[in-house]
Amino acid sequence: MFHPILFATAIGLFFVGPLHADLQVRFIEGAPKDRFVLKNVGACDIRDTTVSIDLSTSAGQLIFDVSEAGAGVEVFQPLELVGGANALRESPVVVDGQNAIDLEIKSLASGEKLAFTIDVDDTVGQREITVSGSEMLGAIVSLTSAVESNTAVFSTDAKANVTMAGC
Repeated sequence: MFHPILFATAIGLFFVGPLHADLQVRFIEGAPKDRFVLKNVGACDIRDTTVSIDLSTSAGQLIFDVSEAGAGVEVFQPLELVGGANALRESPVVVDGQNAIDLEIKSLASGEKLAFTIDVDDTVGQREITVSGSEMLGAIVSLTSAVESNTAVFSTDAKANVTMAGC
C-alpha cells in the first residue's frame, strides 16, 4: 500500500547529501582577553579528534602570551576554558611564547561550541597587543582522528572552516 508520508520521507533522504563533521574556528580579538570559539557546524558529532591551532604560519607571527615573564608584551592572560569544557579529555597546557595548541576532543556534538580565552600577541606588528584578522591570516587549524586528517587556513576575517569526511 502506498503511503505518501513514507514516500516523501524516503525521497527526502535520497536527496540529502552526505553528512559531514565540520568545525568552524573563530578568533575574536578582545581586551584584556582574546577568544577562540570552536563550533561543530556539521551534522555529525566530532569524537576522539585532536584540534590543533598553529599560529606559526600567521601573517602576524602570533604567539600565546600566558605569563608576565616571557615572550609577550604588557597584558598576559592564561588559557581559560569558558564554554564546552566537557568536550575535552583534559585542559591543554600552554607555555608562554608558544605558537600552537592541541585540544583533545572527546566529543563535540553537532551545534555545540567549545570556547577559551587567552592572550595572543603579534611579534612583527607595531601594536603587539592588538591582533587583527589580517594578522591571523595564514594560521592553520587541523583536525586529526584515527581515520583522517584535514586542515584549513584562517582567512582575514579570523575564521577557519575544516570539513571532515562523512560520518
